[in-house]
Amino acid sequence: MPDAAHPSLNRRQAAKAVVHGAGLFWAALGATPVSAQSDTPAWRHIESQARGQTVYFNAWGGAPPINAYIAWAGEQVRQRFGVTVVHVKIGDAVDMVKRVRNEIRAGKSDGSIDLAWINGENFLTLKREALLFGPFAETLPAYAKVDTVGKPTTRIDFSEPVDGMEAPWGMAQLTFMADAQRVPHPPASLGDLLAFATKHPGRMSYPRPPDFHGTTFLKQMLLDLQEPTQRAALYQGVTVQTFAQATAPLWRTLEALHPHLWRAGKQFPHTAAAIRQMMADGELLLAMTFNPNEAANEIAAKRLPASTVSFQFNGGTIGNTHFLGIPLNASAPQGAQVLANFLLGAQAQGRKADIAVWGDPTVLALERLSGTEKAFFPTQLLPGQLSRSAPALAEPHASWVDPIEKEWIRRYGT
Repeated sequence: MPDAAHPSLNRRQAAKAVVHGAGLFWAALGATPVSAQSDTPAWRHIESQARGQTVYFNAWGGAPPINAYIAWAGEQVRQRFGVTVVHVKIGDAVDMVKRVRNEIRAGKSDGSIDLAWINGENFLTLKREALLFGPFAETLPAYAKVDTVGKPTTRIDFSEPVDGMEAPWGMAQLTFMADAQRVPHPPASLGDLLAFATKHPGRMSYPRPPDFHGTTFLKQMLLDLQEPTQRAALYQGVTVQTFAQATAPLWRTLEALHPHLWRAGKQFPHTAAAIRQMMADGELLLAMTFNPNEAANEIAAKRLPASTVSFQFNGGTIGNTHFLGIPLNASAPQGAQVLANFLLGAQAQGRKADIAVWGDPTVLALERLSGTEKAFFPTQLLPGQLSRSAPALAEPHASWVDPIEKEWIRRYGT
């Protein structure tokens, strides 16, 4: 494992921290209990250094509600801490990873990215190549309220230990949706889903990999088609042998499933949003999302009927946490930590969980919040929201993603 995964800073990180003043001092406090750091001289020093800095926050810019939320957070941070936030809207985090790598290779110490919305493959790449600043996450004062027990993916990202190199921001879990007037008994398992497709030919599909939702659907099938005792290999780095053995039932199942899909599985919608719209138009009967609150969001926006319901397989669906990371060569690491800490706080997490704002599930343990903090969170169950959450299944190791996508494209991409 590279040095970046260790609690102490490696040589390149140490040099970077010296450039930014308090970096070494703050990172050295990693073993200090978070509760003791809520109002320490170290954190006040970070806030002092952050004042006047501009944080270039690279985050997906494809959804107006998310963009509006980030704008609100930026204004709050500017007013409270004197930190200016610039939302750099990106379409694919892979491009951000390439930029960080190229800047560091070129010796650019004042990087163009200060905070980035990352997880999964991108985190694995950044961590393994020692391209991240930190560890910093568990030293943020707001981290004291993170639910690391009930939501273990706050410390594990696609089977890769986080090691404090990124801060949890929100929760996600594969969730299906359907109009209850058309689908009164939604599928409760993969077996049910396959039977549903057979019974309703042409009325179901999934996004074309490498779309994230399409790949996640394949990984869900991959998990469900293994005996629980055989899943261990999926949480290790992929090899030619384990890939061939584990995916054999996946390809057999897809061969049987595809003829019953929309356009007989010869074409696939490119995004989950396209499938959701096709469901809204009555062309398809099911849609999928990675945000358990998306159906409620769409109902509130009057893009889906109020009879739409969300559901997950009884045995569980893939879930993960999305994170915030700071590149090794960030120009404003102190400002980035201040912004990350604010986004992890109860007010920001509560606002983000509100269907009217974003509807992104929180990473915090609500039972550990004070009464004032709990008041930031919505309490009413709205139409379209899950009435019962299923267990969250851990993502397979990130190294499985690329070969799964390439093999799918080789078999069905034409």
